[in-house]
Amino acid sequence: MITIELSKRQQRIIEIVKESEPITSEQIASNLNVTRATLRPDLAILTMSGILDARPKVGYFYLGKAEVNLFSQQIKNIKVSDIMSVPSIVSEDTSVYEAIVTLFLEDVGTIFVASNGSLTGVVSRKDFLKSAIGGIDINKVPVGMIMTRRPNIITVMGEENVLHAAVKIIEHEVDSLPVIEKTVVDGKENLKVIGKVSKSNITKLFMELCKE
Repeated sequence: MITIELSKRQQRIIEIVKESEPITSEQIASNLNVTRATLRPDLAILTMSGILDARPKVGYFYLGKAEVNLFSQQIKNIKVSDIMSVPSIVSEDTSVYEAIVTLFLEDVGTIFVASNGSLTGVVSRKDFLKSAIGGIDINKVPVGMIMTRRPNIITVMGEENVLHAAVKIIEHEVDSLPVIEKTVVDGKENLKVIGKVSKSNITKLFMELCKE
């Protein structure tokens, strides 16, 4: 067996769950005087490692696995570049209409926006819906007008492990992350999008590992 190194907060979460199971994330957060968002990465690690079990509309249970299984170690050894998929990328001057068509043709939930090969923004289905409800002319307005811009974009590097990517997705409540490669041109940092990692990528990986 491989023993996981838990943070003090994760150890305290285990104690709380053992004392009050089943207990919801809201109750755990209240007990620790932190927000639910703060706890998401810790709860993700504890459930994926098999220490806690999460049941919808019920809460968290302690499984008694203080020593963690090899599944957790396998996840930590897999890099984002091993599971990433092809990203959907458009330029800032692409019309909102054209971007929506790309979204449906490529069957994705998020499109990345680039200028001169460097990541400048991200636009999601929710952004498109807000635009449509807002009554803008989707044939004339460029996607650059509605996208989320840097530095408010959560990214991941290809060499990071899958667990880090999963925690980022949960913590920031997004469907996917752009996998980027950093370069410096004329003293300016450019973020080249080389792939994407999504909830679907990670779920498929978990399924494959469970089959093994």
